[in-house]
Amino acid sequence: MDTGTLPASPSLSAGTLLLLHAFPLSADMWAPQIEAAPPGWRVVAPDLAGLGESDDTPGEPSLDDYAADVVALADALDLPGFVLGGLSMGGYAAFAVMRRAPERVRALVLADTRPQPDTPEGRATRLAMLARLDEGGAAAVADDMIPKLLGPATRRDRPDVEQRARALIEANRPDGIAAAVRRMMGRPDATPLLGAIGVPVLILVGEDDVLTPVDAARQMHASVAGSTLAIVRGAGHLSNMEQPAAFNQALGEFLAGIGRP
Repeated sequence: MDTGTLPASPSLSAGTLLLLHAFPLSADMWAPQIEAAPPGWRVVAPDLAGLGESDDTPGEPSLDDYAADVVALADALDLPGFVLGGLSMGGYAAFAVMRRAPERVRALVLADTRPQPDTPEGRATRLAMLARLDEGGAAAVADDMIPKLLGPATRRDRPDVEQRARALIEANRPDGIAAAVRRMMGRPDATPLLGAIGVPVLILVGEDDVLTPVDAARQMHASVAGSTLAIVRGAGHLSNMEQPAAFNQALGEFLAGIGRP
C-alpha cells in the first residue's frame, strides 16, 4: 500500500485523517484535501491494493484486503486511533475496516457511497466492465465511467477536472482495475453496521451523483444515529474533486466539531 504525500505539520500530536479513494482512481484524487488539511490535522491517503503505485495482494481479491492494509498502515504509523474517510469504493473499504477494527476508528466520513451490496443488475454491469477492460484497457473504462463519475456542471464548466480524473484512471494497470471490480462484486452487505456505529459520522454526497444519489445518502443518514449529512452542490460522484471548497468546508467543520483523536 503506497501512501500519499503528507501535508505540513505531520507531527504525531496531530489528528490523523485517513482517506480511501474511489474506483477506478488512486490516492491522488485527494490532492485538494491534502493541500487544504485543516489546522492540527494531517491527511494520509494510501493507494489501495493494485491501484496507483500500490502492488496488489496475492490470492483471490477480497475487500478485506483493503481493510487489512489500512490497519497495517495505521500500525506502521503508530496510530492507535484515526478518523477514517472513504469515497465510493473507499466507503466500501471503510465499512470493511469497521468490521475488522472498529476500535481504531474515532470518526467516520462516508462520501458518495452506500452500504448495500451489488444488485444482480449491478453485478452484470461490472462483468460487462471486465469485458470492456479486456478489450480496451483502462482507457475504455475511463470512457465508460467519466459520464457517471462527474456531474453535468463539472463536465460543462471544469474540463480540467475531467482531464484529471481521466488521467488518474488511465494511469492504473488493467489487472489492478479488474481486481478492484471483483472486490466490489464480492463485498458483503454493510447495512447491519449502520445502527451499531457509535462514533461521529459525516455523510457527504454530490447533488448530481447518479451512482449513489442523494436519496441513498439520506437513507444512510437516517440509519446512523447522530450523523451529519452534507449535500455538495454542483457536484456528481467525485464531489471532493468537483467542488473541493464546499467539500473541504463540510469536512473541516466536522473535524472541528469532533476535536482531534
